[in-house]
Amino acid sequence: MTKTRLYSLDALRGFDMIWIMGAEELFHTMAKISPTPFWEGLSAQFEHPIWNGFTAYDLIFPLFIFLAGVSTPYSIGRSLEEGKSKQSLMLRVIKRGLILVLLGMIYNNGLQIRPISDFRFMSVLGRIGISYMFANIIYLYAKEKFHIFWFSGFLICYWLILKFTSAPGFPIGDLTEPGNFASYVDRTILPGKLSRGIHDTVGFFNNIPAISTALAGIMAGSFLKKASMTPSKQARTLAIAGIVSLILSQLWNLDFPINKNLWSSSFVLQTTGLSLLLFSLFYYIIDVRGYKNWAFVFKVIGMNSILIYMSGKFISWSYATKGFFQWVGDLSGDPYNALLMAICVLVVKWVFLYFLYEKKAFLKV
Repeated sequence: MTKTRLYSLDALRGFDMIWIMGAEELFHTMAKISPTPFWEGLSAQFEHPIWNGFTAYDLIFPLFIFLAGVSTPYSIGRSLEEGKSKQSLMLRVIKRGLILVLLGMIYNNGLQIRPISDFRFMSVLGRIGISYMFANIIYLYAKEKFHIFWFSGFLICYWLILKFTSAPGFPIGDLTEPGNFASYVDRTILPGKLSRGIHDTVGFFNNIPAISTALAGIMAGSFLKKASMTPSKQARTLAIAGIVSLILSQLWNLDFPINKNLWSSSFVLQTTGLSLLLFSLFYYIIDVRGYKNWAFVFKVIGMNSILIYMSGKFISWSYATKGFFQWVGDLSGDPYNALLMAICVLVVKWVFLYFLYEKKAFLKV
């Protein structure tokens, strides 16, 4: 089993990011063009539930954190093997985590001077940074055999906290948006504004279970680095672990609903299970069987995932697309011009990333 960078890791990260780049708009547009149950159903899968529940769109964020964890044994682990000290690596991990938190604030608020009351501190990149940072510190200082206990401990403790507490004035164990303890903590301690007023979709307190999402990826990556079984069997074992995680998530859902907003423990198991299944599939097809060419389009995206995410705040991709491809929409006419322009946006973004890929220009945090 090779210990170099996994091609499937970058490909799956790119597959994950292409939906953030705008691929989901293809389904929304088709649902408008052809409002049939099929297209409307697919479109609904690319909208987040208001509170409890789960759609395919809910997997994108935790899958990215999971994959960040998978990369740890191949990056931090390799540095350990080369003799670098744990302290120096911990400082590197903390630095990277804090940079992501800062980038998240910039993404939310732009480069503008604004009052604290109008400033949103918590962010998607902030959650990635915090969960990555703490999970990697655990990786550095906890023995590998104890990772599963850290993973389980965060989930169980978070469940017990929310089960036996609530916001003032609400019954114990209340899991509604105004009544749950996690949202109450965020309203109490976080300065600035929350994304939903009384709740932030990537709040501070529910970073606790998000650490488990990153740890799940670390355990998967550590498992793959072992040469004790064939790569095919490794892929099969990851898939089985994913199925087990999905079953456990459905059982836990009976008491602690699957909820992305709360990053509930059942949500972690649900998304971990799906992440394991997807990763095992990509790993088997690409790294085990060697079918790589089809995944190049995703690898180009995956190698610059943070950059393309941040670019949406500083580059008007729709303006650039119209500059190059407005004629395509004009020739097609209604109703398919919107669909073709959505495809063209993806093409423009991908060509931009391919140019950077060829120049070996990557945004490394």
